[in-house]
Amino acid sequence: MGAKTTKDPATEAWQLLLELWWSERPPRFVAVAGEIGLSPMALGLLKSLEPGTELPMSTMAEWLFCDASNVTAIVDRLGARGLIERRDSPTDRRVKLLALTAEGEDLRERALARLHEPPAALASLSVADQRVLRDTLRRALSY
Repeated sequence: MGAKTTKDPATEAWQLLLELWWSERPPRFVAVAGEIGLSPMALGLLKSLEPGTELPMSTMAEWLFCDASNVTAIVDRLGARGLIERRDSPTDRRVKLLALTAEGEDLRERALARLHEPPAALASLSVADQRVLRDTLRRALSY
């Protein structure tokens, strides 16, 4: 038997965070999308649009890792539901900007509230452990 290799704590912590993230993200994202009557890609687009901002459709395609034609179809469906609107760019008539409607902002807020509910793996930790984890992650994010 070869020598056991040990990981440094940062690598192990990152691996564990990713494992937790990937064990939760796909099923949760699909479930929340279904609850609000959207496809996961449509929820991703809705989630990516900040209230009060406009984003070019090309930027949204990059963020969603998909072709611009796919974004067009998603935007068409979200627009038909009154959740987003297309706007002309004031600086380039070829560019279409996306913005949330008031109804889109409300649905986005409800979806994010559901997505931000802690998974059972975190909720089952003691409050003290939850605080330590939260504070440690805050410090890491402020690096």
